[in-house]
Amino acid sequence: MTPTGPDPTAGADVLVTPPAPPPVATAAPERAAPERAGPERAGPDPEAAALLDGARTRVDPELRRCVGTLPGQLRRIARYHFGWEDAEGTPTDGNAGKAVRPALVLAAARALGGRPEDAVRAAAAVELAHNFTLLHDDVMDRDATRRHRPTVWAEFGDADAILTGDALAALAQRELVEDAHPAAPRAAARLAACVIELCAGQQSDTAMERRAPDEVTLDECLATAEAKTGALLGCACALGALYAGAGEEQVAALDAFGRQAGLAFQLIDDVIGIWGDPRHTGKPAGADLLARKKSLPVVAALGSGTAAGAELAALYRVPARSADPGDLERTVLAVEAAGGRDWAQHQAADRMGRAVQLLARALPGPEAAGELLSLAEFVTRRSA
Repeated sequence: MTPTGPDPTAGADVLVTPPAPPPVATAAPERAAPERAGPERAGPDPEAAALLDGARTRVDPELRRCVGTLPGQLRRIARYHFGWEDAEGTPTDGNAGKAVRPALVLAAARALGGRPEDAVRAAAAVELAHNFTLLHDDVMDRDATRRHRPTVWAEFGDADAILTGDALAALAQRELVEDAHPAAPRAAARLAACVIELCAGQQSDTAMERRAPDEVTLDECLATAEAKTGALLGCACALGALYAGAGEEQVAALDAFGRQAGLAFQLIDDVIGIWGDPRHTGKPAGADLLARKKSLPVVAALGSGTAAGAELAALYRVPARSADPGDLERTVLAVEAAGGRDWAQHQAADRMGRAVQLLARALPGPEAAGELLSLAEFVTRRSA
């Protein structure tokens, strides 16, 4: 829900001060991180859109082949989750997601002189792992809507959603184990380590939800976001580097680049979770606030030392089921007035600046960095 009326931050004593973005490396000056990011930004630029479409075109057939090997009901549920069928099994033209992670795998391979077509199975493995996390996260968060229709647990039940997620995680590993590419064993080990980190991040996230609003710190939230979101984007870039035959130093640098871009992604995702347009997000307005989630803008606002931050803490202490109908709008206004939105947007720009610098050091020249930078910038310009 986007607040209307006077600027709620006018005259507020906002103490959550975002750090200034670091200077962008001179190797790629045309890719400086945007000063402000979030739902009001435009969609992906033509280059990023073409990269995402190209990745989906390359990877979708492999994803469909993998999912087609699942038995019976698991196959049906997975096809529903990916948007290929409706709940009755009728083929649809549904949205299967943005393909950011597969696109990063292919772009990283190309940036380091590899052949993207050799990394398609690795890209599919990353996308399968990502969707395993979505299925489980929706159950844990009780999110009933994704991509403009009921989530799997809401349509088929918790057990089917969890088991289908487990099957996708197994498919992700099988994709790499069965790949004849010489980098596949190292890629499989790296993806397995990433999935463990993802699980640890999700465990930390769910544990924080049980704590009082004033007991959660920004450092904890940023560490959790890196584990939950940054780790898989970093892994995607690292797998692309491995499939290009890169050495460990370049692989580590690409992983670090992806992690910083992933933090920017999560920051903007949290902004969208509060202020995004449901017509674009496919989720109800303010769903994260109604669930009392301690997202990054919320925790920044809670720690601002402002009157609005104190009001937000009081609102968050009231269970959503007991809240008044007008509390959602008051909560949105309190997060913004306490500086949570501005902090998250500037922090996303800062993380993008760091990502650009890491990439400039890892690649031979600015031309090689173009595709990866387009994809990284997309995460801070998206609206859903």
